[in-house]
Amino acid sequence: MLTYSLDNHGNIPLYEQLYRAIKQDITRGTLSANEKLPSKRNLAKHLGISMVTVENSYQQLKAEGYIYSLPKKGFFVSEINLHHPPVEKTIRLLSHPETMPDENKSLLRLSNNQTNSETFPFATWSKIVRQVLNNCQNELVQPSPSKGILLLRQAIAKHLNDYRGMAVDPRQIIIGAGTEYLYTILIQLLGLDKIIALEDPSYPKIRKIYQQFNINQTYIDMEKDGISISKLKQTKAEVIHLSPSHQFPTGSILSIGKRYELLSWANQGNRYIIEDDYDSEFRFQGLPIPSLQEIDTLGKVIYINTFSKSLSSTLRISYMILPPQLLEQFEDKLNFYSNTVSNLQQYTLAYFIKDGYFEKHLNRMRLFYQRKRDSLVQKLLSSPLKNHITIHEDESGLHFIMTITSDLSEEKFVN
Repeated sequence: MLTYSLDNHGNIPLYEQLYRAIKQDITRGTLSANEKLPSKRNLAKHLGISMVTVENSYQQLKAEGYIYSLPKKGFFVSEINLHHPPVEKTIRLLSHPETMPDENKSLLRLSNNQTNSETFPFATWSKIVRQVLNNCQNELVQPSPSKGILLLRQAIAKHLNDYRGMAVDPRQIIIGAGTEYLYTILIQLLGLDKIIALEDPSYPKIRKIYQQFNINQTYIDMEKDGISISKLKQTKAEVIHLSPSHQFPTGSILSIGKRYELLSWANQGNRYIIEDDYDSEFRFQGLPIPSLQEIDTLGKVIYINTFSKSLSSTLRISYMILPPQLLEQFEDKLNFYSNTVSNLQQYTLAYFIKDGYFEKHLNRMRLFYQRKRDSLVQKLLSSPLKNHITIHEDESGLHFIMTITSDLSEEKFVN
């Protein structure tokens, strides 16, 4: 029977303490692959905690791929290949004519790159803008460093450490006006001769960006627990671009076993992983899924994220975290680029994060989108379509999958 010392009066919830303890036993090999875990009832009784606590811990471990369940048999430890070089994670850095779209054309707008104007914190944002204009006048007229102002990079680094447990040096962070701009910088760092693997299916715009640079692309099939690592190994790809925490459009989560396999793959030769973590803030059940960057000990993961989903798609502020080797190349070869985000926006966002407004805003947004998602799912499941649809992958992110089973044609079904 699993025995752990849990602190009822600590700051960390009991289910998270239990989740961490079991996860540690799995990664250390104390719990073997395919070993059966105690039933929720027995473990709850043994530890003197509620079944709900055990259930939440098990579900978080299952979501991350550490354990799996079998109907009427219980939970078991997943097979995870942890045999990668045990290098302590350190950060080694150098010390140097337009037309308007017809909004009435569609009955229902399901755009994946727009946010609600009603959710943007206009009052707080405008207050900070006024403060910046009054207090940072000298800074506003000074050229911004190519990587972005230090205050914003420090705020982002602290947020990632507090929210995701990511150890990031602010010097690793590059600020840019949208992820498309950051991709162009990244392509120049990696080289035009690289073969890049993409998830299939994947976000169409990413394919188009690489096509514009004549980058050779190869496509890797998706499986239930993320991309097929075996098919990736059959290619000549040197870089893989993926969204492991909430894949677009399937919504799948890359299992922890595959994450370590992917890192082992990247460690062979001059390979890199581009981790697009575009809507990781919106996980509605359990803890945030750990990023690949968090468990990367060898400097193989390039982490990219944006404020388009959490704040506004028109804000156009994104960032990437470069591993030390690529950061050195950036500072040697591309440091001449001017930063593409205005100082006013950068300072405003920096204080928005630093003063705690961003965390409060995220909490409100999670609740807003969770209610919106629940309302939509409820309406679908109580509609005439209910016997023809199944909802999948709706625990996180701002989209879910709906499978339709019908003998009708697409046109008749829509009508």
